Amino acid sequence: MGLKVLFVDQTGQLGGGELSLLDLIRGTGHTAEVVLFTDGPFRKLLEEIPVRVHLLSAGGAGEVRREAAMGALLSAIPSFLQLRNKLAHIARDFDVIYANSQKAFIVSALAKQSRQPLLWHLRDMLSAEHFSKLLRKVAVFTGNHAADLIVANSEATLESLVASGGRRDKATVIYNGISPAPFDSISDEQVLEIRKKLGWEGRFVAGAFGRLSPWKGQHILLDAITSIPTLHVAIVGDALFGEKDYAESLRIQAQQHGIEDRVHFLGFRRDIPELMRAVDVVAHTATAPEPFGRVIVEGMLAKRPVIATRAGGALEIVRDKENGLLVSPGDSAALATALMQLQNHSELRVRLATNGRLSAEREFSIQGMIHGIDQAIHQLGASQ
Repeated sequence: MGLKVLFVDQTGQLGGGELSLLDLIRGTGHTAEVVLFTDGPFRKLLEEIPVRVHLLSAGGAGEVRREAAMGALLSAIPSFLQLRNKLAHIARDFDVIYANSQKAFIVSALAKQSRQPLLWHLRDMLSAEHFSKLLRKVAVFTGNHAADLIVANSEATLESLVASGGRRDKATVIYNGISPAPFDSISDEQVLEIRKKLGWEGRFVAGAFGRLSPWKGQHILLDAITSIPTLHVAIVGDALFGEKDYAESLRIQAQQHGIEDRVHFLGFRRDIPELMRAVDVVAHTATAPEPFGRVIVEGMLAKRPVIATRAGGALEIVRDKENGLLVSPGDSAALATALMQLQNHSELRVRLATNGRLSAEREFSIQGMIHGIDQAIHQLGASQ
């Protein structure tokens, strides 16, 4: 018998964690409702399932950034308490609370009833590159004392939790699962039409997919192609969470290097499967360890060779020279070498793409993810 589960997320924007949650809710055997602290396209996709969405205003709590120090956190306490009260009123009738982000988890921990099970889906690396020391301490303390179960999206994410003082006995790893269906539904004729529409006919195009952020490393990719005059880049995504200055800096970088005619800024797009099928290679260029690396798996499902940085969750997806290529984070020269290898050797592209597709289907199935999380929720509900 299914349980009533309240899924809580801090944002209405579409990131990897939100796309994963969307897939989970579509396939779960439990009754779901969702709380969001900000509005955005995520809400509309949830309502199309359909699932009921409660939109709560985060107020000042929504302004607390990953690098926040004590002053910012203290000034946001009244907003956190107001948000806690609103969430507690909604959550009281649910069997399990499922927090899909760190901020959502902190508020959920404050809002839950004394014996109400709380699952924290940890989708971020708890490291200095991603969060301030203070926020890491708050998250780990709350996790150790309030979470009934912590689901990490990779072994790398789990180890970052433990290294920060988190309890290993409360945590388990369930990899994100991604459906191949959206990629398989696109014909070769459609791919050719997309490339023609975007002006990519006869060109070798590397695609970078995801939000525009310094640690995502799109600037490293632009550095790399300055030495490859025949290579084009598609930058797919937009800035979130106050990173508009970085997005503008990428355009300035392209102009300063004289490569603006080879860099295609496509902005936020919904047609990711189509665009991944249309590029020749998918480049993952994070300068800091990635918690998981959804884009890497998506690139594999699109049957495209993938280049990823040798750190974090990417190491659990890519086996170098077997199902993809690995380069050191921040090394634009190594990235350029890998890109040229793929551009010049079609048989290497085919071999990596074929092996990548097989490993992605086998190791990161959406059915496996849904089954694992549904079982975890069921066990929490049974422990009440």
